[in-house]
Amino acid sequence: LLAVALLVIFQPEIRRALAELGTRQFFSAAQTERSIVDILVRSALQLSEQKIGAIIAVERSVALGHVQETGWPLDAIPTPELIGSIFFPHTPLHDGGVIIKGERIVAAGCLFPLTQRGELSSQLGTRHRAAIGLTEETDAVVLVVSEETGTISIAYKGRLRRGLDEERLRRVLGAVLHRTRRRAADLKNRLPISRWFKNGGGGHTAATATSPGIEDHDDGI
Repeated sequence: LLAVALLVIFQPEIRRALAELGTRQFFSAAQTERSIVDILVRSALQLSEQKIGAIIAVERSVALGHVQETGWPLDAIPTPELIGSIFFPHTPLHDGGVIIKGERIVAAGCLFPLTQRGELSSQLGTRHRAAIGLTEETDAVVLVVSEETGTISIAYKGRLRRGLDEERLRRVLGAVLHRTRRRAADLKNRLPISRWFKNGGGGHTAATATSPGIEDHDDGI
């Protein structure tokens, strides 16, 4: 009886506390999403400017444990400085890939599976083929920076988008991560990212693809 009386007396305070808890969780999730996108964009821009090759996979719903096991385990908060040091030329882990899971770098120096598609351009290097290969087998999104040109690319669902600037890179990464969160909440309401990659953005077929599955321009989502 005393417990019921306390619930009645403090009902407004309890309701307010629950509401604040939900709000904090919502904004914490949104902040995490923005933080990861910002870190990846800043890292890519710095690596691109210095023409340091890199390949970074962000795990989504399909676990990357089998790929993670090919590298060195880490448990670190991703920062542009840490990512830059991992991929700096001649360091022990610079040739492999980094895997990000949630808010952590969980492995570096990983070997990603190479795509076996023979129709791809001969100009594509090992990193780009590995990015396509991993996204053919999983739903990860893979960020690639070219060592030769500094070009920033994203692979998703077996397709490669090349020549992304800061604005487009941020938009694509934000949309993919937002889609992951929405998919967990409601499988019926998804952003058509795979269709965007297929059609070249904005529902229009890209006419500038260098070869099947490779597209040089991004028209937005």
